[in-house]
Amino acid sequence: MTPHPQITETRPQLADPTALGVFGLAVVTFVAASQKLGWTSGATFLVPWALFLGSIGQIWASTVDFRKNNFFGAIVLGAYGLFWAAVAMHWAIAQGWFGSVAGNADVRQLAYACIAYFFFSLFILVAACETNKVFAAILFLINVLLPSLALSILGVAPALFTALAAWSELLISLLGFYAAGAIFLNGYFGRPLLPLGAPFGFVRKTPPTVAALRPEDRQAA
Repeated sequence: MTPHPQITETRPQLADPTALGVFGLAVVTFVAASQKLGWTSGATFLVPWALFLGSIGQIWASTVDFRKNNFFGAIVLGAYGLFWAAVAMHWAIAQGWFGSVAGNADVRQLAYACIAYFFFSLFILVAACETNKVFAAILFLINVLLPSLALSILGVAPALFTALAAWSELLISLLGFYAAGAIFLNGYFGRPLLPLGAPFGFVRKTPPTVAALRPEDRQAA
C-alpha cells in the first residue's frame, strides 16, 4: 500500500489585540468624559475619536480575536465597537453633517439604545468577573454609565445622572489605560509585570471537550 502523505496544517500566528481594543475604549471614554465634565464643550470633535478609536480600533481587535478563537474579546470588543460607531453617527447626524433633521429626530432613541446595551452588558459583567478584576471593574462601571446616560437623556434627574455618567466614564477610561498598559507589558515581557487581578471564581468555566478542539489543540490535549 502506498502510504498517504502527511498533511501539515499551518496557521499564521496572530498577536493578542486586546491591548489595542481596550486602549481604543479608554481614549474615547476619556475624550467623551471631558465634555460631560465641562472640561471641553461641543460634540463635533468627539466624532473622530468615537469613530476611529472607539469603533474601528475595537472592531479590528474583535476580528483578530475571532480568528484566534478568543470568545470573550471577540464578542465584547465587537459589541462596544459597534456601539461607538452608532454613537459617532448619532452625533454627526445631530449636528447636521448629512442635512437638517429638524422635526424628524427624537434624541430619546439613543436612551433606548443605551438601555439595550445595558441589558447585554449585565451578561458581559458575569463573564468579566471570571476574566480578571480590572475587566470586572470596567464592566461594572459600564453598567453604571449606560443607564445613567439613558435616564439623563430621558430627562430623569438630568443633573444627577449626567454627573454619574461623567464620572463613571472617566473611571472607565482610567482603568482602561491601566488594563491596556498591563496587557501590553505583560505580553511583551512574557510575565506579569502589572497585575490585573485573578478571576473572582463565582462561576467555574467548563473546559472544552477534546472533540470540540481544533486538530492541533486536540493533539496537545
